[in-house]
Amino acid sequence: MNFILLAASDHGISTVAPSITYLFTGLLVAMVLCLALEEKIHAKKSIIVGVTAVIALLLGAFTGILPFGEVQLPNNHKINLPVFIPGIEWGVVTIILGSSLFVDVTSKSGLFTYIAIKFTKMSKGDPRRLLWFYGIMTVVFSAVLNNVTAMIIVGSLSAVSLGKLKQRDKLLGFLLVEGLLTNIGGLLTLISSVPNIIVGTTANIGFVTFFIKAAPYVIVATAATILMGAKSFKIDSLQTDEERAVALGQVSSFDERDGIESMGFFWFGVAMLLLFICFIASASFNGWPIGKLGMGFVAMMFAVIMLCKFKSSVGKFYSGIDWDLLFFFVYLFVAIYAMEQAKVLELIGKGIAPIIGMGANIGGGLLLISSAFASSVTDNIPLAAVLSNILKAMNIPGDSGMWWSVIFGANLGGNLTPIGSASTLVAVTIMHKYDLKISFMGFVKKAFPFAILHIFLATLYVLFILKYLPG
Repeated sequence: MNFILLAASDHGISTVAPSITYLFTGLLVAMVLCLALEEKIHAKKSIIVGVTAVIALLLGAFTGILPFGEVQLPNNHKINLPVFIPGIEWGVVTIILGSSLFVDVTSKSGLFTYIAIKFTKMSKGDPRRLLWFYGIMTVVFSAVLNNVTAMIIVGSLSAVSLGKLKQRDKLLGFLLVEGLLTNIGGLLTLISSVPNIIVGTTANIGFVTFFIKAAPYVIVATAATILMGAKSFKIDSLQTDEERAVALGQVSSFDERDGIESMGFFWFGVAMLLLFICFIASASFNGWPIGKLGMGFVAMMFAVIMLCKFKSSVGKFYSGIDWDLLFFFVYLFVAIYAMEQAKVLELIGKGIAPIIGMGANIGGGLLLISSAFASSVTDNIPLAAVLSNILKAMNIPGDSGMWWSVIFGANLGGNLTPIGSASTLVAVTIMHKYDLKISFMGFVKKAFPFAILHIFLATLYVLFILKYLPG
């Protein structure tokens, strides 16, 4: 997809009238406002963003800012491609589609029920202990897989576990905490998220250095999020011996083998899940063929392998796909692509540029906060690229905290709104799947205190602690 984007950009115009940029900025603001009022206007997110994408493309065509023309392929072959296709992050779409199918089919083996009951037994029926187990699992999975896959897997396990404990009323709290933790886990390594890769490689931050500098924050933020989530959503530990005895008796009666119809398919599911984790984790490396195909291909490949078990009845799995979520992302990428052509992201970058000139302390803190709020309503990938180019052009040293301000801001901004990152939107989708109604503003109200805490801790960390760490 990168070569298509590069080829397409060659056809684009280099300058855009400020009035056009402001027009598209207003369209972006209108989209965010409509998403915030989705319950009032009785419209699904995909329709709101779809209408925005259509308007953006029409405006782009009439103003002449879209890069129309043939696309040059590596073999010198030219093809005509719809102008909006290069703007869609197909890797994200295929990861969601493939992971969802893989998890759905694998769940038929009884594997996820088995894992959920095992964790439930380890927790001895204590909801807070279970929250710690799943919270830590979310961070680890987000770091070694990707945050979307982590949210799909852990969210499914949480629903099963709490259902077994007859504690489904706590599922909203679990899913929201897990959704927030996916973006924290995405900070842990250089390859955990695309903004990490973009900024880290531009600043020449090594893999080991990245981990050493990011890990302390991730540990503290994870603990703070779980503690705050437990308090906010009243996910309390069992207080009395009687409660503990009842819960222990409850979990003791659970049989992790209840959902297993075929031991052969169960162990096949175990093998496929382990291979899926290994392949997804290693897909970030371009040194081997599958790595070149990307994580989206890996997710789709394992989905197809699992579907072979039900080769004559795959329709029931296809009908269970959340098409509203997939089309939301497709439309969102198209809309953001048009905004990028209209120089809206460049406008955001120019607005942030003076902040960088304020110095490492004030400038670094304001850069982190402003990039976090900017990434909460726009795609953090092009935003990270724009800010990296600005820092590089200003000859900011690779060991400066400015780079880390962008990294933390781009990742943590996803916790401010449900459209700030793919994983938080997936978390909201899982909530709706289990009839836990939460609107755009409902998510913002519940997540905002957590996001402010994350950004506050990150600002203190980048300004006062990071520079003392080795690397």
